[in-house]
Amino acid sequence: MENSPPITLLGSSARLPQSPEEARLECFPNRTPARPFWIHLDYPEFSSLCPVTGQPDSSRLRICYVPDQLCLETKSLKYYLASWRNTAAFNEDIVNRLLDELSAACSPIQMIVRGDFSPRGGIRLTAQASLPPGIVDNPFGL
Repeated sequence: MENSPPITLLGSSARLPQSPEEARLECFPNRTPARPFWIHLDYPEFSSLCPVTGQPDSSRLRICYVPDQLCLETKSLKYYLASWRNTAAFNEDIVNRLLDELSAACSPIQMIVRGDFSPRGGIRLTAQASLPPGIVDNPFGL
């Protein structure tokens, strides 16, 4: 089984990182790597900034993945997601960057990141990215 760095945030009172670049995603070993299973994570309070207006954007983020050797540690994930609050980016870019960075941290077999963004100008935007691209079996049931 792949070695992972020690878990340092869980059980500590570390301050929230100020940006995703400053944040650290931590993982722990998957104890049942021979059995594929989905992990569903729901973060209803995600916020970032519009890169054009500087106005806050909010969304419900849902992350589903089938772990291989490593699982994401949820406190570090919470800190990482909270670190986006002062980051200016388009919604579509956020979802794709989250997929890239989360999958780089834990190397899952499959992963889907979905952002249901609050309406702007009467239009609700949902962006979803998957690894491998084009997963047909959607664990969100949508």
